[in-house]
Amino acid sequence: MKFVILGFDGPEGEARRKIYRPPHLSKMEPLDAQGRVVLAGPLTDKTGSLIVIEADSLQEAQQFAREDPYTVHGVFERVEVHPFVQVFPKQP
Repeated sequence: MKFVILGFDGPEGEARRKIYRPPHLSKMEPLDAQGRVVLAGPLTDKTGSLIVIEADSLQEAQQFAREDPYTVHGVFERVEVHPFVQVFPKQP
């Protein structure tokens, strides 16, 4: 199952993002190595980040978001996790 994680930056998000980027990427890398990251990156209007992952359940995706260093260290002041159905690009 796919899940969209929307992380909304807090007032100090931009400054904290620079500090916690390496641990955030370290948290993402094992999931990426397993082929479970569909896409991820910061929003260019500096309001937060979009992450789309594959997880076995909503609870697993929520736990991943809760434990992300950006969440733990206050880069994100709010995080939403939503189930997602990919329509395009079409899957083989």
